[in-house]
Amino acid sequence: MKKITLLFSLLFLGAFSYAQISAPVASPLSKIEQQVGLTDVTIEYSRPSMKGRTIFGDLVPYDKLWRTGANARTKITFSEDITIHDKELKKGTYALFTIPGQQQWEIILYTEYQANGAPSELDDSKVAARFKVSPLVTSMARETFTMELASISNSGATLFLLWEKTRVPINFTVPTDKAVMASIDKAMSGPSSSDYYTAAMYYYDEGKDIAKAKEWMDKAMAGNDSPPFWQLRNKSLIYARAGDKQGAIAAARQSLAAAQKAGNADYVKMNQDSLKEWGAN
Repeated sequence: MKKITLLFSLLFLGAFSYAQISAPVASPLSKIEQQVGLTDVTIEYSRPSMKGRTIFGDLVPYDKLWRTGANARTKITFSEDITIHDKELKKGTYALFTIPGQQQWEIILYTEYQANGAPSELDDSKVAARFKVSPLVTSMARETFTMELASISNSGATLFLLWEKTRVPINFTVPTDKAVMASIDKAMSGPSSSDYYTAAMYYYDEGKDIAKAKEWMDKAMAGNDSPPFWQLRNKSLIYARAGDKQGAIAAARQSLAAAQKAGNADYVKMNQDSLKEWGAN
C-alpha cells in the first residue's frame, strides 16, 4: 500500500513540475505594419500601462535614456531609405530610444536592435540618427503607452509616441516621388533588353509565335557586344526553330567560344551537338 501511495505521489509531483500556467503579460507586444507611399514601415514594441503611477519624471525619469516601451527594444523597420527630421536614414531595422525631457525629447535610432532594454552607454558608431523634438501636452491621459502612425501621405507620415498626457511627434518623409518618376521614365522609354529577353524565352518555351520571339531576341542582344554564353545558346535555339539555320549556327559558334572561355563543359557539348545537328562545317 505504501508503495502504491508513493508511486501516485511521484506521478502527481512529476505532472505538477511540467505544468505551465498561462497568464497575460504586464506589457503586451504590439506590431504596426503600414505602407507610407511605397515604403513599408513596421514597428514592434511592448505596451506598459500607467496603473495609477506617475510616468514621466518618475517611472520614466527625465534626461535618462529610455527603451521607449518595455521588455525588448522597440524596433522600427523601413523598407526604403527615408529622411527623418532632416536626417538621412538607410533602409533597415533600428532600435528606437528616447531621452524624455520636460521641454524637449531626444530621439535616437540605433543600429543594434536585437537586445533587451537600453544600453548603459550609447556607442556613437551605432547611432544612425539623433535629433530633438518638442513634446505636446494633451488634455486626456493615455493609460497605455501607444505608438501611432498618422498624417499619412504619399510622401511621409508622423509617428506619435503617446502616454500619460504626453504626445511626441516624429516626422519622416519617404522617397515616393523619386521612385514613381523613375518608374514612369522606365515605362515611357520602352522595354529593357532584359524585358525583351524574358519575353522571347517565354514565347520559345510556350511554343508561341517564334517570329516574334526571334524579333525580341534580336532587340535583347542589340548593343551587347559580349552577351553570356547561355543567352547566345538560347538565341541559337530560337533562330533554329524560326528556320534561320545560318543565324542559329552563327549564334551557336559564339556560344561555344564563350562557354569554352568560361570553362562550362555542359554548354560546350550542347553547342557542339547542335552545330553537328544543323550541319555546320
